[in-house]
Amino acid sequence: MSLTYDPDTGLAPLEFAVTRNLAAKSAAEREQLLADPAFGTTFTDHMIDICWSVGGGWHRPRVQPYGPLALDPAAAVLHYGQEIFEGIKAYRHADGSIHTFRPDQNGMRMQRSARRMALPELPVAYFVQSLRELIAVDGDWVPSGEDQTLYLRPFMFAKEAFLGVRPANKAGYYLIASPVGGYFKGGAKPVSIWLSEEYSRAGKGGTGAAKTGGNYASSLLPQAQAYEEGCDQVVFLDADRNVEELGGMNVVFVYKDGTIVTPQSDSILEGITRDSILQLAADRGHEVVGRSVSLDEWRSGVASGDIVEVFACGTAAVIAPIGVLKGHNFIDEQPIGPLAMSLREELTDIQYGRREDPHGWMLRLDA
Repeated sequence: MSLTYDPDTGLAPLEFAVTRNLAAKSAAEREQLLADPAFGTTFTDHMIDICWSVGGGWHRPRVQPYGPLALDPAAAVLHYGQEIFEGIKAYRHADGSIHTFRPDQNGMRMQRSARRMALPELPVAYFVQSLRELIAVDGDWVPSGEDQTLYLRPFMFAKEAFLGVRPANKAGYYLIASPVGGYFKGGAKPVSIWLSEEYSRAGKGGTGAAKTGGNYASSLLPQAQAYEEGCDQVVFLDADRNVEELGGMNVVFVYKDGTIVTPQSDSILEGITRDSILQLAADRGHEVVGRSVSLDEWRSGVASGDIVEVFACGTAAVIAPIGVLKGHNFIDEQPIGPLAMSLREELTDIQYGRREDPHGWMLRLDA
């Protein structure tokens, strides 16, 4: 992948002002933090900040010290939830170089989320440039340990101080980064899933396909119930009792004839990791189908042996086999097969530069 600036618009690069963090961690302090990073608790020394307004467009791009944001109490995001975000990773390859995975797809998904939430659409070229600009100052924060990455969190929110219910005329785009290890404690192993039948994640015509904070907020109570039930994650159904997605990952079913099926609807977030995994499966000759999958089909398929694997996938966890589906009145053991972990190994080998990248998905950030 060679995309740096959007060829469709011919946008020139932004000129970032850079203010170095005078309180940046020392090399020794940083190495200590990188030795065993917990997910999303430690952050790098700098962040990206780009302003947007109706009259000025995208302006004042800057790299600045990581720190608190100043917000007017009337800022629209605090009252109407006009906010979106993304999740993407930077990988340290064996030669020390730093790469990321399909950033154009994250940039385009962020544009779709912005459109749904009535926020400005950041050009993909600027999205990719923001990743490069942060790595230019914080590249030493990309860890090199097994299954470790620098998790990049781009986000945008409405910051106009105005209490009227309309799209805000001012917004901000930000990018922060956090060195991380594996998402689940103990590494990639089968996870248990709690079936939420009291709560819904999204509805038809709603914001389910946008990566917006409200979708995740609505999943927190059922996720807490999942923990109380001894489960790792929660899965949601739509109004027709079709499987939707987990609180933060997509679901994939493997059938005994080799067909791979994933739930598809306008209330499900389009997963970039899922899309990549399905492409790798198709490369191996598997038929890949996106359609509705009912809860009854899931349970009866597992019981009959027609479904031979079920797994979850997403940027943070990559792939996690589902070992148990638990509901109020049942516990269904799930079949564990070799495909999920084989696809996980293939994808992560591409991401870490250990295997050929046949689809040109990787982009070097430090060049």
